[in-house]
Amino acid sequence: MDLNLFLFFTLGVLLTGYAILDGFDLGVGILHPVARKDKERRIMMNSIGPLWDGNEVWLVTFGGALFAAFPHAYATAFSGFYTAFMLLLFALILRAVSMEFRSKQEFVWWRRVWDGAFCLGSTLAAFLFGVAVGNAIKGLPIGADMVFRGGFFDMITPYPLLVGCFVVALFAMHGAIYLYLKTEGALQERIHEWMWTAFGTFLVLYILTTMYTLVRIPSAIENFERYPWAWGVVVLNVLAIANIPRAIYMGRPLYAFVSSCFTIVAFNFLFGLAIFPNLLVSTLDPAWSLDIYNAASSQKTLGIITFMTLLGMPFVIAYTSVVYWVFRGKVELGKFSY
Repeated sequence: MDLNLFLFFTLGVLLTGYAILDGFDLGVGILHPVARKDKERRIMMNSIGPLWDGNEVWLVTFGGALFAAFPHAYATAFSGFYTAFMLLLFALILRAVSMEFRSKQEFVWWRRVWDGAFCLGSTLAAFLFGVAVGNAIKGLPIGADMVFRGGFFDMITPYPLLVGCFVVALFAMHGAIYLYLKTEGALQERIHEWMWTAFGTFLVLYILTTMYTLVRIPSAIENFERYPWAWGVVVLNVLAIANIPRAIYMGRPLYAFVSSCFTIVAFNFLFGLAIFPNLLVSTLDPAWSLDIYNAASSQKTLGIITFMTLLGMPFVIAYTSVVYWVFRGKVELGKFSY
């Protein structure tokens, strides 16, 4: 077994799991201000209340696996994206604190402040994830010594910013469909309108991002020549996107949510294919890129990580499945609700 390739695939699975699971609860936060009443805002928060912290375990696991398997890429990424990662950490903490503090007082101004913090933290986190993906595809100024040679403003060029906006729209759509599944009554009827608005925004940004990528970053599709079967994923991705409005129109929100999940899976696959076999692409010299071999730990270390992955992943999947099964169904406000 090629352990380097296996662990690259494992990182992809962890990142995909996080994008699907935390994607919808970030989407709920992005849409939070459109709720009209305090009860509706509480319902929205409680739709993700039992789930959001477990969803973020996938991100923590991804970071730990990257550190253990590909320490050179981890070090370069964290040194280059230091400011962005601090902003991301602030955003994730802000949304977590806002959920815990919001209902501690009944003052209108108190709840408004934390509602704003919840939306800000969710939107900023989603945007920064997109900016990171955009920079990874575009490439970074990395020297021969694996050191980031740029500055903060090198990472906020038009393409990463466009991908950041695209991810915000994607998660907003994903979250709207999830909310439709978890709510009922007048709130659910308004969420039906939000789904259409979110999908329309997502579709426009999807087309723009795709066109920009094809025209300005042709290296993103070079691997399609080596792996022509990957075009099948592109076709399935387009079909999944097309099926979302169809399922919404037919009144089958679960069908739409599954299609949204598959869309995210396809996007993560295409992202991995765009940079493979690299983890970080150098714009200074392609030979200085950090790939799954020159950025990896020793084979012994990779073997241990592979063993731990095969041992631990079934437990993570089982735990996630049980939590979602226990908290299935519509949201009900109770004594211990947010």
